[in-house]
Amino acid sequence: MIFSTLEHILTHISFSMVSIVITLHLITLLVNEIVGLHNSFEKGMIVTFFCITGLLVTRWIYWKHFPLSDLYESLIFLSWSLYIIHMILYFKKQKNNLSTITAPSAIFTQGFATSGLLTEMHQSRILLPALQSQWLMMHVSMMILGYAALLCGSLLSVALLIITFQKDIIRVFDKIKHLLNESFFFVEIQYMNEKGNILQSASPLYVRNYYRSQLIEQVDHWSYRVISFGFIFLTIGILSGAVWANEAWGSYWNWDPKETWAFITWTIFAIYLHIRTNTNIQGENSAIVAFLGFIIIWICYFGVNLLGIGLHSYGSFILTLN
Repeated sequence: MIFSTLEHILTHISFSMVSIVITLHLITLLVNEIVGLHNSFEKGMIVTFFCITGLLVTRWIYWKHFPLSDLYESLIFLSWSLYIIHMILYFKKQKNNLSTITAPSAIFTQGFATSGLLTEMHQSRILLPALQSQWLMMHVSMMILGYAALLCGSLLSVALLIITFQKDIIRVFDKIKHLLNESFFFVEIQYMNEKGNILQSASPLYVRNYYRSQLIEQVDHWSYRVISFGFIFLTIGILSGAVWANEAWGSYWNWDPKETWAFITWTIFAIYLHIRTNTNIQGENSAIVAFLGFIIIWICYFGVNLLGIGLHSYGSFILTLN
């Protein structure tokens, strides 16, 4: 009874903290000058992380199994993993740029999990016979950690595409402006004034391009590192799942819809890592592959669960609107 009450309290506290953190995050995006507000936002993220950690530990002790038996618990664990990635980047002093990507991912995942949409799944049940195995913690935790890292890395690649696309648009407009200026004749005084203006604006333009290139390099670097870690976790998760499947169903691989989409996800990010080894085609090309992988992950994680078919149908859920 005590653990059930504690779980209920932690759920409401974490959801309330998410609401506050979302508000602070939106304000910090609109007003960058308020340093104290950004610090409050990060403190709110830390408090929410500890609430989720307490929630997972409470369910683990109360229900006597690792809290990864259904979609609700896996969503909580996914948001917990995203918070871990966010805080690693935060303590590595990458908070100014990369937290714009990692923070919303953790916040909205956890907000959805603790909202009223999954009310029927908040109460844990006795584990199904197929899940009563020591492989539950190994397989599912590695898969969720892999999903979390791959989602964050893919979002960083999407940010890279947006920055690059914005840079290309600015370059096109600059060329158009230059062509228009050359197509008209100006008097000497106007020409000298324009030349002076160009010289005055050359330095700010150079500085802006320099910082943009540094940002692109930083985002690309962290995207590659996070996706690499996620790929390792995903590989371990698939291999451990194959061993578990052989024990439970008598076969290492059954081409179950969940298994098939997990293999597709693994293949997409294997292609991404292969592209990264070729310096001639990496950059935007690898970012496009990562964006495709981002979509595939959600199909594997949510799409298959929505259908509720196959050997992994115990992970399906029903949305309940209050």
